[in-house]
Amino acid sequence: GWAGEGLGASGKNRRVCHASARLEMGSLWEEFNRLGTEMIVTKAGRRMFPTFQVKLSGLDPLADYVLLMDFIPLDDKRYRYAFHSSSWLAAGRAEPAAPGRVHFHPDSPAKGAQWMRQIVSFDKLKLTNNLLDDNGHIILNSMHRYQPRFHVVFVDPRRDSERFADQNFKSFSFPETQFMAVTAYQNHRITQLKIASNPFAKGFRDGDPEP
Repeated sequence: GWAGEGLGASGKNRRVCHASARLEMGSLWEEFNRLGTEMIVTKAGRRMFPTFQVKLSGLDPLADYVLLMDFIPLDDKRYRYAFHSSSWLAAGRAEPAAPGRVHFHPDSPAKGAQWMRQIVSFDKLKLTNNLLDDNGHIILNSMHRYQPRFHVVFVDPRRDSERFADQNFKSFSFPETQFMAVTAYQNHRITQLKIASNPFAKGFRDGDPEP
């Protein structure tokens, strides 16, 4: 029945055209975004906080899907932080783009029903500034701005499925998840908010009893 399936109004395969994704912890992302989100990149790789999590709907419960993320530069500038004005200033042209990598959710591929059953969390994803990284981490340039992108890819069982590659995926970007890659937090309010809202930062909170 593949040939008779047709495409949705968006020109996408019907198994992805109705897919929708809702960003989890939206209010926390908004809070960071208002301050200017910063994400640490290290040689060994650092996990994102807030963690990128989505709730999916509109998938075919019986079809297989791969979920993945990539990160695109927001502009062609390099930045520096001006402490006297607590703001980011453009400081020249961007460095050559780091190798473009994608991060596959480790549960991929899985049935639509499984993806829709629970919140999908990209908590294994790590950011690095090591251009020679061989651990599969996402490579970013420090002091550059990025937009995370999330992609739902239908695993097309047709033998010539690569012909339909551009019809078999749907992409999502949430502007409130944009961030500046840094090797150390520049804005002290970002540091405070990370400590206050990250369950793994308990030891940094003032007045917390010893665990």
